[in-house]
Amino acid sequence: MTEDPLERIERQERERKEKKGPKTIMTILAVVAVVLACILGYMLYQRSTLVNQLEGEKAELAQQMVALQEDFSSLSSDYENINHQLDTSREQVAMLIEKLNKTQATNRAKIRQYEKELGTLRTIMKGYIVQIDSLNTLNKRLTADAAAARREAAESRRANEELSAQVENLSSQVTAGKVLRARAISLAGYYGNDKQGDRHSRVRYMIANLSLVENSLADRGPVRVYVRVKDPDGVLLMNNESVGFEVGGETLQATASREVDYEGSEVDMSIYINDTGEFVKGVYTLEVYTQQALLGRAECMLR
Repeated sequence: MTEDPLERIERQERERKEKKGPKTIMTILAVVAVVLACILGYMLYQRSTLVNQLEGEKAELAQQMVALQEDFSSLSSDYENINHQLDTSREQVAMLIEKLNKTQATNRAKIRQYEKELGTLRTIMKGYIVQIDSLNTLNKRLTADAAAARREAAESRRANEELSAQVENLSSQVTAGKVLRARAISLAGYYGNDKQGDRHSRVRYMIANLSLVENSLADRGPVRVYVRVKDPDGVLLMNNESVGFEVGGETLQATASREVDYEGSEVDMSIYINDTGEFVKGVYTLEVYTQQALLGRAECMLR
């Protein structure tokens, strides 16, 4: 039986559509798969780029922490309290580095927290630097002031460590502004004809000369000045007029003494040392005191 042409055409059209449907679906699925693969590849690339960026930020943060740790290591002071604080801060930096090393670069919250802690430690270190510089500056100024005070106290006499120690010890017991000071302290030998000389065989007596300097804060009234003269062997010269006196809680024996009326203005005075026996060759030492303090020393060489 011969197939009708119209039916044949319809049958062929149906067969063509039936074959085209699965092929179209396959094409669409293939296109979707390619698009998804591209998207996934792009996402993986983006993730890799982000991870690399975070790793770089972590590495840079680690370098900054190590640099801060080195800065703390090089920082030191002469003050125990600050050194203790520095040790604590050094431990904090070390612990921060340890925590950073154990943290994944992708943990951005922790990384940002460590950045803040690093900034805090930097601020603390700057505070230490300012504090140490201020203390060093103050210490230098106080040292300079102390040196100036020692130079003033040692004016017109040979500076020595023993005198400085005694002055510091005694100055703590009196009001510095009211303590009498002396200058131009000297000791000289004199012959029988009242002429100054240094031949021990001809010397008959000695004279201690000094000036009580002007001091508007000092107490007015009678002031007794004591002198102690020691021979070359360190033996204190004595006579019938020698008296004892107390200074700084210690009782000393004086070779001679003299009282003057002090009214705040400079007073020149001389004290005679006689009737102490024959003088020998060598260096005689003079110490001048009031009951407040040691005023100074001088030496005299007899040949």
